[in-house]
Amino acid sequence: MRSEYDPELLDRTEVYRLLTSTVVPRPIAWVSTVSADGVDNLAPHSFFTISSVTPPIVQFTSVGRKDSLRNVESTGQFVINLASEPFIEEINKTATDFPPGVSEFDAVGVAREPSARVRAPRVAGSPVALECELHSTLLLGDSTVVFGRVVHAAVDESVLDHGHPEVQRLRPLTRLGKDEWGTVGDIRDLRRIRYADWPASN
Repeated sequence: MRSEYDPELLDRTEVYRLLTSTVVPRPIAWVSTVSADGVDNLAPHSFFTISSVTPPIVQFTSVGRKDSLRNVESTGQFVINLASEPFIEEINKTATDFPPGVSEFDAVGVAREPSARVRAPRVAGSPVALECELHSTLLLGDSTVVFGRVVHAAVDESVLDHGHPEVQRLRPLTRLGKDEWGTVGDIRDLRRIRYADWPASN
């Protein structure tokens, strides 16, 4: 027995809750930007993924026109800071709808550090920072997908295992449904099967 839903008959909030409670877990892009007036902004976006490897492009979605989107449009730059478990309280607080002239770094008390290639600062304590230049944007309904080309990556050596980021050291947070957050739980290693190794049919 299933409950059936027609998105055309649901209001926006109902659709949002259905999708965000179903498409889980979602990695969090903790996006830092700077406005044209020089105000640093920091906000979490849980519609986030990789778009391309060559060239390296990541994407996040601004649901509505938020400060992150406006700043990226005006400066063409941003930083994706890995949202790790020790920062859960700060990440949640930076989702507050502060006025555009207020820096979340300062209001919440998040330490910043200069980036290597872009004007927007990095979160000093985040284990990974991906500095990005705007590639393009795509308007979809009430949201804008922001594509950024990664021009520099900074990774804390403490999270590396033989030069590779290790998930238990990164301790990434994810967003689930409602007010729920996810942390790294059980991890399973399972290799992908090559067709050449696929067992013959009986």
